[in-house]
Amino acid sequence: MRVELDEERRAQLPPTWQRAFDWAEESLGGRVVAWEAQPRWRPACFFELEREGEILPLYWRGARGEWHRNTRPLEREMHVIEVFERNGISVPTRFGLCEDPPGLILSRIPGRFSLDTATDEAHRRKVLDEYLAQLARIHSIPIEEFEAIGYRRPESPEQSCLGETRGFERSYRATKTRPDPMIEFQLGWCHRNVPKDRPELSFVVCDAGQFMFDDEGLTGLLDFELAYIGDYAADLAALRTRDLTEPIGQLGDAMRRYSELSGREIDFGVIDYHTIRFALINPLSVAGMVTDPLPQANYVQYLAWYVCYGRVGLELMAASTAVELDPPSLPEERPSRRSVAHVHLTELLDPAQAGDDGERAYQLDRMQRTAVYLDRADRYGEALESDDLDDVATLLGRRPSTWQEADAALEELVLSSSPERDPEFIRYFHRRLSREEALLYPVLREQQGIAVPPLE
Repeated sequence: MRVELDEERRAQLPPTWQRAFDWAEESLGGRVVAWEAQPRWRPACFFELEREGEILPLYWRGARGEWHRNTRPLEREMHVIEVFERNGISVPTRFGLCEDPPGLILSRIPGRFSLDTATDEAHRRKVLDEYLAQLARIHSIPIEEFEAIGYRRPESPEQSCLGETRGFERSYRATKTRPDPMIEFQLGWCHRNVPKDRPELSFVVCDAGQFMFDDEGLTGLLDFELAYIGDYAADLAALRTRDLTEPIGQLGDAMRRYSELSGREIDFGVIDYHTIRFALINPLSVAGMVTDPLPQANYVQYLAWYVCYGRVGLELMAASTAVELDPPSLPEERPSRRSVAHVHLTELLDPAQAGDDGERAYQLDRMQRTAVYLDRADRYGEALESDDLDDVATLLGRRPSTWQEADAALEELVLSSSPERDPEFIRYFHRRLSREEALLYPVLREQQGIAVPPLE
């Protein structure tokens, strides 16, 4: 909700936002007269700066995570936007980079996101066509322009196709505190199956499919923080994962249209690989937050990304290697003596009590989602844990007594096994994640039932 800011309301803002707006006024001139919080997993808001009698609609894009201190990714993104501007890409105007609190200040792109809000099919096709044309143009910008602002050229086609996975894997290993056999299996699969015949290099936006549009057409592209130099097919794969929560349309047709616009060959097998690899970025990036969350973390959101995108990757693995999956069934509900308390806590955390306070509603919502998940775990968790240990026994030849013992033994088995055992691991980890997804189901929101459709 947009809130006009007088002196009294400004003083009531959280200290981080007060510092943010102080910096904006000092650096850009003028006065912040209104703001609209964008409650999400990273600090962000829309705000209006009155300067020389005009109102500038701006956007504050905070660092990844909850007030993360590193501004380097945002600085790189700012330089990327500069390169895009020179090459005719529709991007927001840069207004500056703040160190404390960390944030990139951009012009607010008018319009809306997600093509399922298009006025009709003709409108959807027009906007998507305009986006694909912009993406093709990005992929044709000489990579030397990005090397000049600090991006590195991969040393081999294998490195190019692994893309940003290498950096996320390093971060995952640096913060890893306990065994994670599911991630280790998928990482190993991605390394073993990386395409080796993709020499062409392009600048890849990475988290593709993020753009705004209005009733007339495309208004701008956004979010280049994870960009790198690599295989252009990775961006087409990212459209498939974006489609899981923001429907784009028939993706096979979109891939073929990109081929017409760019003159590049489309290999659906390579796109399948990149889809599996890119889906794994979600579990890789949130694994540490799932095992050791910060107090302000949206825990269920992170866990949902871990579970749902891990499961999606396994399903595409199975489809591309002709492995037949065996989804588990949900056991009967068995409420404990504590179930009443879980329900009571869920009711106490109702976001509706926040009224028009969007930030407070977000905080209540993230806590309520956790309460619902714990209630489900109380009702189903013991039986699901037992079923999972039974499945582990089939792989190990013995039944571990705890999930901790199971994870340690499974990780050791995954790391020591040959690819011949891949079908067993695909089936097992799919069953495991499907069980966890069943516990999360009522609070998955846009991720409920997501699945990657075939391209043909």
